[in-house]
Amino acid sequence: MNYGIIGRVLGMILIIESILMSPSLFISVYTRGEDQFPFIITMFIIFVIGGILYKIKVKDSSVNTREALAIVALGWIILSLAGALPLYLSKVTETYIDAFFEIVAGFTTTGVSVISNIEQAPLGILFWRSFTHWIGGMGILVFTVALLPILGIGGFQIFKAESPGPIAGKVVPRIRDTAMILYITYFIMTIAQILLLIFGGMGVYEAFIHTFATMGTGGFEIREGSVGFYNINYIHLVIAIFMTLSGVNFSIYYLIYKRKFKEAFLNEEFRLYLGIIIMATIVIGLNLYFTNYASIGYSIKDAFFQASATITTTGYSTADLKLWPSFSRGILTLLMLIGGSAGSTAGGIKVIRILIMFKLIKREVLKLFHPRAIIPIKINNRAISNEVVAGIYSFIALYFVIFIFGTLIISLEGIDLINAGSATIGAISNLGNLKFVGSLRSLSEYSQFSKLFLSFLMLLGRLELFTIIALIVPKNWRRVV
Repeated sequence: MNYGIIGRVLGMILIIESILMSPSLFISVYTRGEDQFPFIITMFIIFVIGGILYKIKVKDSSVNTREALAIVALGWIILSLAGALPLYLSKVTETYIDAFFEIVAGFTTTGVSVISNIEQAPLGILFWRSFTHWIGGMGILVFTVALLPILGIGGFQIFKAESPGPIAGKVVPRIRDTAMILYITYFIMTIAQILLLIFGGMGVYEAFIHTFATMGTGGFEIREGSVGFYNINYIHLVIAIFMTLSGVNFSIYYLIYKRKFKEAFLNEEFRLYLGIIIMATIVIGLNLYFTNYASIGYSIKDAFFQASATITTTGYSTADLKLWPSFSRGILTLLMLIGGSAGSTAGGIKVIRILIMFKLIKREVLKLFHPRAIIPIKINNRAISNEVVAGIYSFIALYFVIFIFGTLIISLEGIDLINAGSATIGAISNLGNLKFVGSLRSLSEYSQFSKLFLSFLMLLGRLELFTIIALIVPKNWRRVV
């Protein structure tokens, strides 16, 4: 293991994080909040530590798979440990573990909170808390990869380890250019949503907050009642549309930019993703119309918003979902498990894995009639390797093993299985706000151990399970002789 290069990249990540806290510090100074000194102290500490790590001399600047896994996993953990300091120092949370849990929920775009009286929190803290969604959505490490060539460090292994989905590929041949294209797209969509929300009557500060949560598919709230607080259909639709866009594989936007419209539209994952949202909207909308709503228009609007919020694992809501019929809440549960597209900011199992699983089932049925037939699994007319198929089997199996194990661990403190299971599946899928589960308890009531364990599960889910698990296997830290 090349510890020197790991330390140097982690140092760069800490320096970047300290710089990214600057807007939050500006807001706290402007509003004369009690969070000014917590931000100043935190930025100073992590900048100094980052600078020390960055000064490490490295003989070999190559990054192999083991170093990449370590950088990615440790990067997210260190980001969260440092990012939690302002919350703890400003006494927004009672314990450092609570602060750590909150920021892990931010960086992993889970969006579940343990802060009570959120509307009373300092504005700088609320901005930083939501900004972590935006940073974690595309991945601070993808941004770091764009800078790695300056250090003479190859970055594709890091990009592959951090990218959400079973298949990590480059948009363009140079990985640095890929990262820059992704971030330019991300930035343009962010600015567009902010302007549209401001145009709809939302304040500038709140437009930034909701855009960070939407683009990062996180869903941290700053108002009681979530997006439903803004009783404006235009705002609901803008957020719903951008949640949907954020769940799309970002490579699709590059194809559109290159005017490859046919290739983008014919992408199988993209079509299935949109098809699921459309079907869920229609089915939930009709169910709401015949049970809870008097207007078909409002039922379709709320159904579209909630379908988008759930499949993208954003977790926002415009209605009291506990009052929705069981059928609609069941559909939302399925959407949460499916998640968004690979290469998007959304969590969940991912649409591409579901698509390949259906193709595998179809192949096995065909083989009953044609036992000797060789039927390759194809996505977009390209055969999928057996390695990828095996990885998908392993991922889904591991996903449910962790769900069962996690549920049992959480239930040890006397929490019923529904609440324990909801908290666990929400953490793994990075959808913390399970408002459609009627009996879900507030996570602020959970023990410190359970919060740490759920933080671990959120990191597992964000990094596609295997990255963190590979990190904790002892043999991966031994030197190869």
